[in-house]
Amino acid sequence: MVKEIERAGIPVVHVCTVVPISLTVGANRIVPAIAIPHPLGNPALSKEDEKELRRSIVLRALKALETEVDGQTVFEK
Repeated sequence: MVKEIERAGIPVVHVCTVVPISLTVGANRIVPAIAIPHPLGNPALSKEDEKELRRSIVLRALKALETEVDGQTVFEK
């Protein structure tokens, strides 16, 4: 689906827990998430630390949307 949306001219960020799958499906902007049961968080953290973790993932995804890419790019920390 990400390829079709981008083909329409809308940039897409694929936040995922398994980067090789995103690479296989052809996503251009990939932001690694935390874990399959909790992609955007970690319930073992304190509320404050988890909020910061979630914020960092969302900010990385927003930065990826702003970034012009030529092919597949993984936006690590």
